[in-house]
Amino acid sequence: MMSPEEALAHFVVAHPLAEVPADALRTTRRVLLAASSTGVAGAGEDGVAELRALLRERGGTPQATTLVFGDRMPAVAAAQLNGTMCRALDFCDAMAPGPHFGAALVPACLAAAELRGGCSGAELLAALAVGCEVGARFNLSERQYDGFDPTGIAAVFAATAGAARVLGLDAAQAQRALGLAFNRCGGSFQSHIDGTLGVRLLQGWVAAAGVEGAQMAQRGLTGPLNFLQGVYGFPHLYGRGTLAPGDVVAGLGREWRLQRMMFKPYPSCGATQGLTELVLALVQERGLTAEQVAQVEVRQPPYSHRLVGHPFKLGANPRVDAQFSAAWCVANAIVRRGSTLDHFRPEQVADPAVLALVDRVHTVGDPAMDERGHTAVDVIVTTADGTRHTRGLDIAPGFPGRPLSDAQHRAR
Repeated sequence: MMSPEEALAHFVVAHPLAEVPADALRTTRRVLLAASSTGVAGAGEDGVAELRALLRERGGTPQATTLVFGDRMPAVAAAQLNGTMCRALDFCDAMAPGPHFGAALVPACLAAAELRGGCSGAELLAALAVGCEVGARFNLSERQYDGFDPTGIAAVFAATAGAARVLGLDAAQAQRALGLAFNRCGGSFQSHIDGTLGVRLLQGWVAAAGVEGAQMAQRGLTGPLNFLQGVYGFPHLYGRGTLAPGDVVAGLGREWRLQRMMFKPYPSCGATQGLTELVLALVQERGLTAEQVAQVEVRQPPYSHRLVGHPFKLGANPRVDAQFSAAWCVANAIVRRGSTLDHFRPEQVADPAVLALVDRVHTVGDPAMDERGHTAVDVIVTTADGTRHTRGLDIAPGFPGRPLSDAQHRAR
C-alpha cells in the first residue's frame, strides 16, 4: 500500500488526462486563460520593470522566455518574472480562503516546457490539471492559515506538481520535489494589509520554487519524503491539530477539489467581490450618488475583515492599497458606478472624489457571520435624509455556488 506521499507523487506523474472530468478540464482551461491574459496585462505594473532589470542583471543560461518582453532567461528566473506579472492585477483565479494557483502554476509549467524542449497542448493541460488539484488538496481553512498567505503555502505544491509533470519526472523524483516544495512554504497576509508589492512578488517566488524544486529532484537532490506523515510534516506545522495526512489524498483522482476554484468579476481581493456587487446593485436600484451617502457600514466575518477591513491608507503602491481595501472598493463602486481595471490605476485610486467617500465607509468584523461562510457580507447604506438601505449575501459572485457564465469569463 502506498503512503500518502507516494500516492500524491504517483498522481502527479501518471494520472491520465482522459480521466480528468470534463468540468475539471473546463476549469483548468479557464485557469490557463486567466493567468496568461492577466500576465500580459500586468507587464506594465509596479515592480515588474525593477524585477526584470534585476533578473537580467543576474544573467545565466537562456532557457525560457518571459511574457510580453521575450527575454531569454534561466527557467527559474522566467517563471519568477512571469508569475509576478500574472498576479500584478490580482485578477487571476483564486480559491477560498485565498490561494492563487494559476499565476504560479502556468508560468512554472511554461518554463518547464521550454526546459524540456517543448510539450504538447494535451501534456500542458494534464500538468495544469494535476497541479491545480494538488494545490487544492493542500489548501487549508481560515483557522489553519491564521495569517499565512495561502498562496505561499498551497500554491507552491501546485507549481511544483505541474513542473514535475511537464519535465517527465518519475514518481520517486516527484515525491522528492514535493518534499522540497514543503520546505519552501511561507508568506504572510501582512503584505496585503501594508499595501506592498510583496503580494505579487510572492507569486513569482512560488512559480520559481516550483521549477527549481522539480529541477533539483530530477538531478537527485532530496527533500523530506515524509512531508505529510512526518512528526514535523505539513499537518503538524499548518493543520493546527485538525488535519490528518490521509485527508490530503482522500479520493485522489476520483473527487476533484480544483472545482472549488473561483474567478472574479471585479479586479480586487476575493473578500471584496460580494460587497462590490451589493453596492453596485444599490446604486443601480436606488440611483444613489456619492453626495447622497452619509455613511456606509460593511460587515464581514473576521477573517475577511482582517484582510480588507483595515483603514484605507494611500501608500507607495496605490493599486495594492485599493485591491485590498473594502472601504475603497465601496467608495469606488458608488462614485464610478462600476469596478474595472482602469479604476485601480494609481491616479484613479487617488481621485479626491473617491477618497472623500472612503472616509464615510466603516467596516466591522462580526464573528456571528462565520457560520454564513467565507464570503458573507452585509452592506448598510445610510443616506443624508436618514434612509437606510440594507443588502446582504452569503456567496459572492464567482465563487462555487455562483460561478461566472461563459460570457462573464470572456468579458473579464
